[in-house]
Amino acid sequence: MAKKVLLVDDSATVLMMERMILASERFQIVTAANGEEAHARARSEQPDLILMDIVMPKMTGIQACRAIKEDPITCHIPIILVTTRGEADSMEAGYSSGCNDYVTKPVNSAELLGKIRNLLGAA
Repeated sequence: MAKKVLLVDDSATVLMMERMILASERFQIVTAANGEEAHARARSEQPDLILMDIVMPKMTGIQACRAIKEDPITCHIPIILVTTRGEADSMEAGYSSGCNDYVTKPVNSAELLGKIRNLLGAA
């Protein structure tokens, strides 16, 4: 059975690019456009992994990551923050919020797929 990945970004272009990167892996893809929607989708869809932007409306990726990790229904889901925010304090905030890994945009496809495989086991 295909692993389910939740892609979270307010940019349709980024979501399309992430879908293209993941296409070779045959993941089942679900999406959300902001942090609030990400938390709700994580609860309802129970994805195997979440790729989430930081800078989004309604609830940032940092806030959403914290909410997902504090929720007993979703706390087990690994999260990779995928963001343009590559400065040290943003990375520290990301890891402090509970993310499992951090990738900066523009995304290196091989790096991202390697991190996904590592978190999912040789999927």
